[in-house]
Amino acid sequence: MRSDIPNGKKETDGDGHPDAPTLALMALAWTVADDRRADRLLGLTGLDAAALRQGAGDPAILAAILAFLADHEPDLVACAEAIDSSPAALIAAKERLSR
Repeated sequence: MRSDIPNGKKETDGDGHPDAPTLALMALAWTVADDRRADRLLGLTGLDAAALRQGAGDPAILAAILAFLADHEPDLVACAEAIDSSPAALIAAKERLSR
């Protein structure tokens, strides 16, 4: 059992959907699975692979990943579909992480 997830269960929001950090990490995994998209993420955000690894728990980094997707609707929609979410949920997660 992972110590960062109580009772071995995923963290969820009040509606039973993955919480904002979980959605952002899922979106990050989807984003970096494609080399061209990963290169664009790094180029546009100014992050590098080490910063992504170190910042995986940082709300600002997670919000930047979701902002990257929000700025390119085709990727936002494709990511949402791939991680069984919705574009609106990803945008809402970005907003929660940006606070």
